[in-house]
Amino acid sequence: MNTLRIMALVVAASVSVAGCKNFESDEINLADVKGDISSTASTFGSGPEQVWVEKAKENFRHGEYGLAERYFRQAVEERRNNTEAWLGLAASYDHLKRFDEADRAYEVLKKMAGSTPTILNNLGYHYMLKGEFANAEHALLTAQEKDPGNPLIRDNLALLSDWKAAAGRRS
Repeated sequence: MNTLRIMALVVAASVSVAGCKNFESDEINLADVKGDISSTASTFGSGPEQVWVEKAKENFRHGEYGLAERYFRQAVEERRNNTEAWLGLAASYDHLKRFDEADRAYEVLKKMAGSTPTILNNLGYHYMLKGEFANAEHALLTAQEKDPGNPLIRDNLALLSDWKAAAGRRS
């Protein structure tokens, strides 16, 4: 085992003891998906890829989306079934305006975890960024139907309304 791999395992062990922090962005609303994607709960925690996820989340919080994408991608390469890493990867691609890659990441997520409120919420924002307001509305309303009290979904629906109104004024 090389030194870098051993360091990654040590850091991963310390991360799992401290617990995984929830992280959010005012735009993408990356939420802690552990409770939302219960069927894949075993994909979170202390694996070596969690080091990359923590680095990615830190960079994402600071607006370093290129670095976040790099670390989320590394986490996905370490463990293909890590839904948290896939969600972060999709959101990073959105911020980088790499919508084709984001589309593929959301498809993987939906196959792995289904159409959970968190995935639908982020997918709704993804469609908003692409200007696909009908798709965004459908995704967000479906997310709200599944989780009516979720403030992140409510905020994205309000944002969608504002964006649609602004687009109408420009036409």
